[in-house]
Amino acid sequence: MVCLGNICRSPLAEGILQKKAAEQGLDWEIDSAGTNGYHTGEAPHRLSQKVAALHGIDISGQRARDFAAADFDRFDKIYAMAGDVIDEIRYIARNRFDASKVQLIMNETEPGGDQDVPDPWYGPEPGYHEVYDLLEKASDAIIAKYRMKIANPK
Repeated sequence: MVCLGNICRSPLAEGILQKKAAEQGLDWEIDSAGTNGYHTGEAPHRLSQKVAALHGIDISGQRARDFAAADFDRFDKIYAMAGDVIDEIRYIARNRFDASKVQLIMNETEPGGDQDVPDPWYGPEPGYHEVYDLLEKASDAIIAKYRMKIANPK
């Protein structure tokens, strides 16, 4: 799960998908990162933490980290929160960029829609609730998609 600063959208995405995967008994490694490096080492934004907590998810222990080219070796799938984030991932990874592993997370709910998850950073609390709702739907779609692949490996 990758966004710009790794303190608003991607920590929520990480927490939501971790919870849903655990509830389904899926042993997935789920992590998040940022591309701009401005918040490295910081906890998620207080409103991301608040909205997650309202849904029974504790993301307070997460710390922002920088996306690295090595993430292409570590993860099977890399979900970006927005198109500009994919551009940054491509720049950071350079010749290690693997387009088959990267996609916009919202394309899981609307394939080919290329919808960004809005960045709530500069806005009031309702924006964080909107982001949560979008990411919850995307996480449900991810769980359904990969559970289907596990059940019907072709």
